[in-house]
Amino acid sequence: MRRSIQTLLTLGFILLLAVGAQAQSTIKVACIGNSITEGVGLETTYPEALQELLGDGYEVRNFGASARTLLKKGGYSYWDDHKYQDALSWNPDMVIIKLGTNDTKPQHWQFKEEFIPNYIELVASFKDLPSKPKVYLCYPLPVFEDKWGINEETMKNEILPAVKKVAKKTKVKTIDLYTAFLGKADLTYDAIHPNEAGAALIANEVYKALPVSNNKKKAEAYQSQSSH
Repeated sequence: MRRSIQTLLTLGFILLLAVGAQAQSTIKVACIGNSITEGVGLETTYPEALQELLGDGYEVRNFGASARTLLKKGGYSYWDDHKYQDALSWNPDMVIIKLGTNDTKPQHWQFKEEFIPNYIELVASFKDLPSKPKVYLCYPLPVFEDKWGINEETMKNEILPAVKKVAKKTKVKTIDLYTAFLGKADLTYDAIHPNEAGAALIANEVYKALPVSNNKKKAEAYQSQSSH
């Protein structure tokens, strides 16, 4: 009887160790962004699609917040949203940042001289975490129709070059969602926000950029399935 109890306790201890080891080995991926990341109204958001592509060894969390800007000034800054602090507290291993669309609005872009310094500071806030995450910067999607102040001229001629400069200064990689969406307005539901197929494309582009084995073939298969 005593031996049986001891055996059960040993097995239980081994199981706890196994569960703990699995939890520690899970790679945490934080998706930072605005409404395009948050995916309000979509059945499957891009972070959810990314989770499906990455599989059980990863945990993807959506820290997108609608209407938010990268710029600190303007009254709608991502810096002021609780999701930013939540993302930092989570201590992720990878960080995907997709901000800039709302910054093109004139009331926000009047502070454009602060865009690059603010972005560099945001990247640093994640890179300085104990987990020392790999950070990726996404070029925002094209603006297929100017509305709500969001405009393509600022996006193409100012936001994109600024993001490129930030990536170079902070020595992080970029994910070119802009080029991936060119000529594909049908992948949005209002010329700004991605629909289900658009969210799948974002997930694919992000997935292909991550250091995951055999990811390109899997992404191609997933995109083909999503387009039907």
